Amino acid sequence: MSAHPFGRRRLPAVLASCLLAAACAAAPAAAGTAAKPHAAAPAHAPALPATLVQRAQDVAIAALGLIGVDYRFGGDDPASGFDCSGLVRYVFSQTTGIALPRTSAEMGRVGARIARVDLLPGDLVFFNTRHFADSHVGIYLGDNRFVHAPSRGSEVRIASLDDAYWKRRFTGARRLVGVIPLAVAPPPSAAAVSAVPAPAVPARGSTATSSLAMILTRADLTQ
Repeated sequence: MSAHPFGRRRLPAVLASCLLAAACAAAPAAAGTAAKPHAAAPAHAPALPATLVQRAQDVAIAALGLIGVDYRFGGDDPASGFDCSGLVRYVFSQTTGIALPRTSAEMGRVGARIARVDLLPGDLVFFNTRHFADSHVGIYLGDNRFVHAPSRGSEVRIASLDDAYWKRRFTGARRLVGVIPLAVAPPPSAAAVSAVPAPAVPARGSTATSSLAMILTRADLTQ
């Protein structure tokens, strides 16, 4: 098994690059060899409140913490290994409390479909790797990168949407946090009820205002 190019010691730097790029401006979809989505392109997704952005980033951080776990077909826990949908199902169960369907194809029918340009850390990305749409799934990190469990003989790792293999097979993306009822932030405390609503995610091109320092501190724990 070849060593993964993104070692655990580089996770904070990788996550910093991913989240900064995602917060400031989402990269447009590449032209040329990219596969056409299996449905009409969705409208731009609305901005998420800051509390939900943090919950979605928790999903991405949890996925990063599982890098290096062995692939196992049908696997759904870190002790025995993961397949692609088992990894996603485990991460969302642990961080949001929701129980996702078991297969990637079924996951491709939940949540809200979003355009690639609207991807945020914690969204799901889907691919055609077995001659049908949404036969593979990963968790988006930002900066066109995602975490996934690729195939037999491999391990949970980071890949790029810009890689020729994944670019050709990309079939779409979906957002769960803020869409599925249980994938939401905990209810506010009584003291916060009268507070001003949380601000939305900064618009494209604006300065990132996410709690990046806290995210990087948490990412250090995954090394």
